[in-house]
This record gives sequence, structure tokens and C-alpha cells, in this order.
Amino acid sequence: MNRKKLFQQILFGLIGAMIFALPATAQLTGVVKITGGSIQGVPGNDPAVTAFKGLPFAAPPVGDLRWRAPQAVEPWDGVRKADRISNSCIQNEVYERKPWTHEFMAHNDISEDCLYLNVWTPAKTITDKLPVYFYIYGGGGVEGSTAVPVYDGEGLAKKGVIVVTANYRLGIFASLVHPELSAEAPYHASGNYAILDLVAALQWVKQNIAKFGGDPDKVTIGGQSAGSGNVFSLTVTPLARGLFRGAINESGATATVFAAHGQPLAQVEKEGVAFATAKGAKSIAELRRLSWQQIMEPIPAAGPGEKQPTFRFGTVIDGYVFPLSALETYLQGKQNDVPTLMGYNLNDNTGPVPHPDTTLADFKKLAKSLYGNSSDEFLALYPASTDDEAKSAYMYATWDRVRSSVYYWATWRTKTAKTGFYSYFWDHTLPGPDSDRFGVFHTSEVPYVLNSIAKSDRPFTEQDRKIADTLSTYWSNFVKTGNPNGPGLAHWPSTAEAPAMTMEIGNKYQPIPITGDKQKQSFFEKYWNSPERLAK
Repeated sequence: MNRKKLFQQILFGLIGAMIFALPATAQLTGVVKITGGSIQGVPGNDPAVTAFKGLPFAAPPVGDLRWRAPQAVEPWDGVRKADRISNSCIQNEVYERKPWTHEFMAHNDISEDCLYLNVWTPAKTITDKLPVYFYIYGGGGVEGSTAVPVYDGEGLAKKGVIVVTANYRLGIFASLVHPELSAEAPYHASGNYAILDLVAALQWVKQNIAKFGGDPDKVTIGGQSAGSGNVFSLTVTPLARGLFRGAINESGATATVFAAHGQPLAQVEKEGVAFATAKGAKSIAELRRLSWQQIMEPIPAAGPGEKQPTFRFGTVIDGYVFPLSALETYLQGKQNDVPTLMGYNLNDNTGPVPHPDTTLADFKKLAKSLYGNSSDEFLALYPASTDDEAKSAYMYATWDRVRSSVYYWATWRTKTAKTGFYSYFWDHTLPGPDSDRFGVFHTSEVPYVLNSIAKSDRPFTEQDRKIADTLSTYWSNFVKTGNPNGPGLAHWPSTAEAPAMTMEIGNKYQPIPITGDKQKQSFFEKYWNSPERLAK
């Protein structure tokens, strides 16, 4: 054999060996290099999905980093085993608050060192370029965690999308506003740390998700309750521009956001000074030296007969995270305009069914507080002359109010938005403890849309499993295309296709009217679009 032929055989052999070895190096069960260092994932309960848990997306916000914008990840040596969800952020731990039972609560340790995220990927290689669903938990901004069992992402990942969940700071650790904090920040503002955390997590996704077989240009954000509110905030802040292409809002952020003006920074800074004083701290340095337990400790009343002071800082119009109010942002067309899917649950706003505390007098008082000079018109549309009739009228009126709020938010946003909008009304009762009492309660759709009912020990039936399969398919379709529709599913029309309709999901899959009749629809159309309400 001549040298040329021998060289060709050796060369082809080396190339063949390299080609043979390439898939193994790209397999997601191997070591993955991300921002900060190398990690090793673990197979899910279904080995078709690989889980990477407890991945840091920012430095621990402790010590001098408490009440600062998230900082760069601290690098690590070696290979980090990514097999466990991180500690939850600081909060008052609650292990059950019916109707929310074990599967809706976090049960791990809490810590200020909590800025970690989790990735569930069905990708086989890093070249798959799968769409990504970035899910944000609820909890009123004071509770919640990626450790909540039903937030497990494996079930939805089996539908062909990568699922990411991320912790974000809560309560006072997420929101303190103080003039010293504003002075030390390079952007000259303070507060809004939860949104800054979520922006940092989305930036991490943008930079790293391709290593997990994901497409950084195909990210959809979604959340429930306060998580839904955070999704809305991410559509408002310019800091999140280009980080996602779709949004899902479950039970939060509807037409009520018209008047979500937020508070001016200078005004809220005064509250921060009052909080520090109540804690005996003369400076932010002193406040940072306090333990988290001391920060969380209730502030006693000033004296007998005095109320115990409470401090809760909300959205701040700070010129940085939120240069404008939500209302002005949308009016000026400066929002992150993306296809949106939004809806509510049957008993989200009614509480137990029928609500045991609703009396005729309460119903009339509520009507007056909500509708003012239009309350007589409202009461004529939802008549009641006894307590039992008031309970029924309250439920039907609340359903119409909620469904119409989503629809008229959708029509209002078309003033500046160019993207599609899909709405829903979830009506399936989660089986289990007190289901007759609590009905289709707040958060009860989550195990179905995330396809995570296996994380609950409730007495699920074959019907529940079919609903979970259907709902998670609608959700994954939206993540993939910005449209929930797909083969084998009942058609879900957009609000543009079916005016004054919403999609019933759960027990049935069909468009239904937003209100009981045209007169009620006309009443809510005037209400949701009234200049007086927008000006509040």
C-alpha cells in the first residue's frame, strides 16, 4: 500500500471516529457548560426528559447584595450535579391553606441565597432548537417557589417544549424602596427587585438555553396569579425587550391593569425610611446587618390601641424598570407586543361555592363600591331579594365581570398591539378534599396545564388525565407557535375571530359568551372602557 492510500485510510478513519463520537458529546445526559461552570443533569421519571435543577442565574443576594439588582453568577470549579431544586426565597412558610393542599406548597428550606432556576428538556441533542416555556409561580409576591410540586416541568416537557422555572425574591426582600438604595444603584432607583430577578433569569435563558437543545428566540413566558402579574410587568418593562415572544396569563392581569399606574419613586422612598426606622436602623448598612429573621419579624404597634404597622411596596415607576405606568406604556405602544393567552377560573373570584358570607346587604354594598352611580343598573341586571338569591347573583355577576374584563382588555390593547389574543374560562373542579365547597378554585388549573397531576395524590380519574393531556397540548402548542390550536383539538378562536366570546376549557371545549346576555355585555363594555375608571 502506497503512502498516499495509507494516509487517506487513516484520515477517513479519524473522520469516521469523530462523526461517531459527535452525538455522544452533544447528548444532554453529558456534561453541559453554562455561565459559571459545568453541570450534569439527571434523567426525569420519564427518561425521555432530562432535568437540570438548582442552576444559579445570579450571585446570592446576601450581605451587601441584599436589595441590589442581581449580580453576575459566581463561577465554580468541577462539575456541579444539577439534581436538586434550590432553597426557596425568604417567606412565611405555610404547609397547607385549604383549598391549597400539600402539592401547592413549597416544603424545602428557605434562604436569601435562592436565585436559581430549573430546566426540563426533552431534547436529544443541542441542535434540536426546541421552543421554551418560562413559567413564573404565584403567591401574592410574598410566597411561592419552584419547589412547589405541581410546578414540576417534566409533564409539559414531554409535549416537546423545554420548561424553565425560576425563583425570584419575595416580600420586603423583593421590593424595599429607600433613598440610600436609589443613590447607590447605577440606575438611581430602588425596588422592583423581583422583576429584575426575572429579567436576569430570562437573560440567562437567552445566553444558555441552546446548550439544552433550546431556541433562545422562541421563549414564551407564563405565570399564574402573582406570576401572571409578573408576566404582565415583563410586557411593560423595556429591560425584557427581545427576551420572549409570547405570554400566558393565568388568573391575573386583565382589564384591571388599565389603572395600574404604580407609585412614584420619591413617594415610596419615604415608606422605606419609615420601615428602616421601625426596624431601629439608621442606614441601609445597618438594615443589611440584620438577619433575615429580624427583617421578617413583625413590627409591634406603637402603643395600646394602635394598629400594628405593615409595609408592602408594590410596583414603582422608577424611570428604569418602569419608565412609565402600564397604562401609559400601552397607550404609547411601548409594550413588548407578543401573542397573549389569558383567562380565569370559574371560582377564582367567588371563593367557596356558594359563598357562605354573601348576604343581600353585602351584595348591594359590593355593587355600590364597584359600580358607583351605575350600581342601580347593575342590580337590575342581577336582581336579588333574598340572601340565597344574592349568593347566586353574586356568582353569575362575578363570572360575567371576569370574562368581560379579559375580553375588553383584549380589545383595548388592539389600540397599539398587533399580535393575537386568546382567552379562556376554566370550569373543571379539581377532585379531592372539600371539592364541593371550593369548586374550581384559584390555581386549580395549574396541574392540568403543566401536565403535573402525577405530583398530587388527589383521586384523579381517567377524565382528569384526558383533561391534563388536552390542556397541556393547548399550552405547548401556544409555546411552539403563538397559537393554541393543533390537530385533534377543538378549535380555539382568537378574540378577533369570535368577538365577545371566550373559550370554555376543562369540562367542555367550546366558545361561550362573555356575559349572560347583550344587556349585561353592554353594561360591562361601558364599565371597562369608562374614562373615569381609567383615571383612578
